[in-house]
Amino acid sequence: MMRRLSLAGRLAMLFAACTATVSLVAGVLFNRASESHFIELDQQLLDGRLAELRNTLGQVDNPADFQSLRDRLQGEINLRPDQALRIHGADGQPWFDSAPHLPMTLPTQPGLLSLLDGASAYRLFNAPLTPGQAGSPELTLILDITHHQHFLQRMQQLIWLTVGLSALATALLGAWAARSGLRPLRRMSEVASSVSANSLTPRLDIDRMPAELAELGQALNAMLGRLEDSFQRLSAFSADIAHELRTPLSNLLTHTQVTLTRPRPLEDYREALHSNLEELQWMAQLVNDMLYLAKADHGLLSPSFEQLELADEADVLLEFFAPLAEDNQVRLARSGTASILGDRSMLRRALSNLLDNALRFTPAGGEIQLSLEATATGSRISVQNSGAGIAAALLPRLFDRFYRADPARHEGSSEHAGLGLAITQSIVRAHGGQIRCESEEGWTRFVIELPRQA
Repeated sequence: MMRRLSLAGRLAMLFAACTATVSLVAGVLFNRASESHFIELDQQLLDGRLAELRNTLGQVDNPADFQSLRDRLQGEINLRPDQALRIHGADGQPWFDSAPHLPMTLPTQPGLLSLLDGASAYRLFNAPLTPGQAGSPELTLILDITHHQHFLQRMQQLIWLTVGLSALATALLGAWAARSGLRPLRRMSEVASSVSANSLTPRLDIDRMPAELAELGQALNAMLGRLEDSFQRLSAFSADIAHELRTPLSNLLTHTQVTLTRPRPLEDYREALHSNLEELQWMAQLVNDMLYLAKADHGLLSPSFEQLELADEADVLLEFFAPLAEDNQVRLARSGTASILGDRSMLRRALSNLLDNALRFTPAGGEIQLSLEATATGSRISVQNSGAGIAAALLPRLFDRFYRADPARHEGSSEHAGLGLAITQSIVRAHGGQIRCESEEGWTRFVIELPRQA
């Protein structure tokens, strides 16, 4: 299989092609300009020579008069070895020829013409001796321009040599420049190659990257950061699941083994089964909650939207929690009204989790305030309770699964295993809203922002 050309190689070839094209175009234009300049010089030279010949020959119109001027004309021609002259009468008969080595028949078109004869090149200029006079002899001035052609040929050879050398030099310099310029990409590749499940800490040095790659490097660093955070969360999540299930399983095994060590009365077996049932129900609820969160992670929660009066839903929940609040000597209160399109059971579960969480952390004699407010974009629900505040450093992690601000505390239900707030956040996000926690010494408030239409 043919190896694909590297990006540095492609850039080097592109640089070489561009340089060769520019050099070639510039060389061709210079060659054309030089050729035009030589033609202009030749035209000026032959025009001056024609004026001299007309002055020398005067009004000669027959071969007999011309014979007296032949020697003088030949002497002038001998002084200019690169020039030659042919004169023909009006009847086409040759009068004078200082270029016998050239073909007898030359182009007769008036004006400046070019002629190649073997390795030599000539410029021809045909003009009448006496302009405007019928029967005037015809003059053919011949200029040897072989040295011009040699110059142009050397120029063309130099152009091709320059094109080749410049393309080669540009390719080499371009390859070096491209390799140097692509060094940040190789660094990215090295960092990507070093990333593994055991090493998610490598990062790109954005400060040393060119501006074009800095944004990409920043995005890659952010991606690696998210991967590291997600991997750590996944590892912690797996450990938490094992920890949460190990205790009830251990209880079930121990209790069952103890019960079966010897024959017991029927009531003891019944009591053991009831105890095991409680543990199994707790485990089943924990598994159901984890499956619920897994559905939320994959966007599989599908709320059934209906028009809800949040005040009515809040009153139902407050009535449900009233006996527990009375036992804990906590006062429940609700203020404000709001309506929204949402899923009744899901929103009740979210508010129930917040109220249950507030009841467990509100000291005796404290108060829980549930506030409803209609906003320009939807509704705001807040559940505030008095009691010890939560440190600011812990607030961002409150909605993590199995997270407990006090690791030593362990309650006996799935909501108390650290999943309640995570489930509440999933429900709020499924409705297109956001939830946050605010806390200071003496109070804690959870605020839910829900859009008018999810």
